[in-house]
Amino acid sequence: MSQPTTDQQAASRGTRGVVPVLAFAGITVAVMQTLLVPVIKDLPQLLSTSPSNATWVMTSTLLAGAVATPIMGRLGDLYGKRRMLLASLAIMVIGSLIAGFTSDLLVMISGRALQGFAMGAIPLGIGLMRDELPREKLGSAMALMSSSIGVGGGLALPLAALVAQHTNWHALFFGSAGLGVVAILLTLLFVPESDVRAEGTFDVFGALGLSAGLILLLLPITKGSDWGWGSATTLGLLGAAVLVLVLWGVMELRIEAPLVNLRTTARREVLLTNLASMMVGVAFYAISLVLPQLLQLPSATGYGLGQSMVVAGLCVAPLGLTMMLTAPVYARLSAKYGPKTTLILGMVIIAIGYGAGLGLMSEVWQTIVISIVVGAGIGLAYSSLPALIIGAVDPSETGAANGLNTLMRSIGTSVSSAVIGMVLANTSKDFGPVALPTMHGFRVSFLIATAAVAGGLTLAVFLPKGRPAAKLQLRASSEEDAVLERATEALSAFHGLVVGASGAPVAHAEVTLIDGHGRRAGSARTDESGRYTVPVPRGGAYVLTATAAGHAPFESSATHHGGDDPVTVDLALATPVL
Repeated sequence: MSQPTTDQQAASRGTRGVVPVLAFAGITVAVMQTLLVPVIKDLPQLLSTSPSNATWVMTSTLLAGAVATPIMGRLGDLYGKRRMLLASLAIMVIGSLIAGFTSDLLVMISGRALQGFAMGAIPLGIGLMRDELPREKLGSAMALMSSSIGVGGGLALPLAALVAQHTNWHALFFGSAGLGVVAILLTLLFVPESDVRAEGTFDVFGALGLSAGLILLLLPITKGSDWGWGSATTLGLLGAAVLVLVLWGVMELRIEAPLVNLRTTARREVLLTNLASMMVGVAFYAISLVLPQLLQLPSATGYGLGQSMVVAGLCVAPLGLTMMLTAPVYARLSAKYGPKTTLILGMVIIAIGYGAGLGLMSEVWQTIVISIVVGAGIGLAYSSLPALIIGAVDPSETGAANGLNTLMRSIGTSVSSAVIGMVLANTSKDFGPVALPTMHGFRVSFLIATAAVAGGLTLAVFLPKGRPAAKLQLRASSEEDAVLERATEALSAFHGLVVGASGAPVAHAEVTLIDGHGRRAGSARTDESGRYTVPVPRGGAYVLTATAAGHAPFESSATHHGGDDPVTVDLALATPVL
């Protein structure tokens, strides 16, 4: 067995901080979605405005995040994912400071929109992991990054409630600005820039068209309950959204370097994964809307649990914690059974959690159990999504493709917020001077989430069957050898036959992989039949060199486009050296 080179060991050391730093950045930007949930009922008073106007403080963040994810993903593919990640975090910090120093509604909405723009950091982080990490670390790393959307949202609830209960509510924004600054510094110190770049230029008109279409679509979805679902405004905006998005799609299909490669998006594995992502997004947001309200309703209602804001946040916090803890579990399951199976398993667990929740909402401990079970399912489902997307697209498109996938989750949460908000409003009853949600409304909300998961499960069943990572029986004498053996079995590799001038296979020849910067990226020796396999750290152009005693060296250029399919390259050594 060949030993890891000095270059490989250095590269391994250089990526040790990448996963925790990128996960921290993802959690930081995800916090923006639930940052104001603990004070949402007080926003009209805090901003001296009407309840309908105050909801724009939440809606602006959602809209900006939806617009930012595909745009920042494409910019990252073109100009550098780390660079765009830093830009996203910087915009979030600026938005946090703007919001922290104002109580004016319009200025607050502007600051919150800038905070939401940072959601593009999550697909950028997934793309950086794909480009920089060795294959054996990639599964659990991408799972953690993908789950950071839920982890950040879940952990933000109790922490934001604690801050809001004991300090001025503006401290929430200064805290988020501080988190953003820390994430920027850590990214500068520990995250290298990716060398993988897409060809072409940025599609400005495509970005404008997609932004307009998304805003026209999400505005009536998020505000339909206030405006009326049958109102001229709601129906007019939905119709305009369809028209703009259709025209945008036609334009994207006709240009050489589109913002979103719709032909790739239309592939069965990509399309079904994105639709399933939207269903998981619906299911994820339902629990975040229902349980905090149930926990804080007064016990005098007969079903409310009468807990404080902080206790309610702590009861829902296991949702995020469980999602974070499922990342290593996902890596093991996916390695054995493939990401399609783990996606299906995750959605089955979500359905079990919501099904049990229909009869388990009468005690505080029951809400914690529901949070844990649903969190485990969502963690597995979210963790599977980037692996399914990355396995179906070119490495140069990972940022844009994962941005679109994150967008589909955001659309799912938007639909969930609108539909469940409408259900809770229409089933509420008057208790004294106020109208409060009823247990019937909570149960209907859980049924909606279960139906969404059932739809996602049906979509996932029709995904192409992915290949699990090779099953290994490691007999290595050290962790270093174990890593090398796992890499040798990887499917993302060059392989082939090394023959001599006579055409006979050459055993024990040394095959070396050189990347585009002239660095050694891997090596292997041929077996007795002259065959070799060299794992590829990431897609791109390489040079393969073959040397053997008694033969002149030989080299060949080759390109690997990523994914799990090995590329065959046969190498023919020159006339034996005398």
